Amino acid sequence: MPVWLHITLIVLITYIVISVLLYYLQDYFLFKPEKLPKDFQFLYENQVVEEYNIETRDGAIINGLHFKVENPKGVVLYLKGNSKSIKGWGKFAVDFTRHNYDVIMVDYRGFGKSTGKRSQKAIKRDLQFIYNTIKEEVSEKYIILYGRSLGSGFATKLASMNNPKLLILDAPYYSLTKVTKRYMPFMPLSLIIRYPMPTYKWLKYVKCPIRIVHGTDDKLISFKTSIKLSQIKPKQTRLYPIIGGGHKNLNTFEEYHKVLSEIITGREKPIDLTTTSIGVKHSKK
Repeated sequence: MPVWLHITLIVLITYIVISVLLYYLQDYFLFKPEKLPKDFQFLYENQVVEEYNIETRDGAIINGLHFKVENPKGVVLYLKGNSKSIKGWGKFAVDFTRHNYDVIMVDYRGFGKSTGKRSQKAIKRDLQFIYNTIKEEVSEKYIILYGRSLGSGFATKLASMNNPKLLILDAPYYSLTKVTKRYMPFMPLSLIIRYPMPTYKWLKYVKCPIRIVHGTDDKLISFKTSIKLSQIKPKQTRLYPIIGGGHKNLNTFEEYHKVLSEIITGREKPIDLTTTSIGVKHSKK
């Protein structure tokens, strides 16, 4: 066998093996869940919160938190990023309860106390079920969808299939295929990725106002992504750049809280930063 053919076969076999490994191991790379014991108690200062568990049609349990206020103006369904659990993400509920909105957060399958086999289809189905449950109690004109990082794609999908009051995207991606391609440009990602999450496709069918918040120094998901997304439905979209903001620290910027207040209330007004999550730091682990 010629040397060049031998080398070609080795490269081809290696390429195929890596592709197969990426297909089966991508959950490990995409999701960084924190598991919580069933008896874990959620505690948050100065917050009224109720824990709930919802069983899905395939027997999975979706665990969530409902942060409550008196006489709420509406409810925010907060879809978090790909790490940890709602134990830590719950600290950010204050950014909405301070505006007199209830907040509902859920852990995706395999996160926190939630169970079940994870897939893009299963998570979308779970979140639609949660949304339908909220609709039974609250009119859609009072529902705000907030998607952070990984959650931005799921929030967009929900908005495309329903009629919420508002869609807020925090550090959104164009698609997970595009994000992954930055790190593995030579892999056949369109064939092997099981979580393509095409936010840009779903955004085309969103009918409500769209607000995008993104740090200009985000190293994980480029700010350019939000520029491209904002151009899909420009008449109903507004992009808010947080100058100098990264991927995990927007809440430490005063401008972020000013922007969020403007988005939620529809007007600019002074804010008391002591009532926000500005001091909360994401874990480095």
